[in-house]
Amino acid sequence: MVEAFVRLLCPECGKDWETNPTELPAHRDNFSCQGCGVTRRTAEFMRTERDLQTLKQFE
Repeated sequence: MVEAFVRLLCPECGKDWETNPTELPAHRDNFSCQGCGVTRRTAEFMRTERDLQTLKQFE
């Protein structure tokens, strides 16, 4: 079994990281950066459209 992951990039501080999409809230829900604490919709943290599509598959 292949594990899925999504790449995130904070639009505020530029912190980037990877995580399992099942550990994130839905793409329209709020999510906070672990680095600077800014809160925005989860979709705004997805690095690419492919990462967003992967997240949506796990909702």
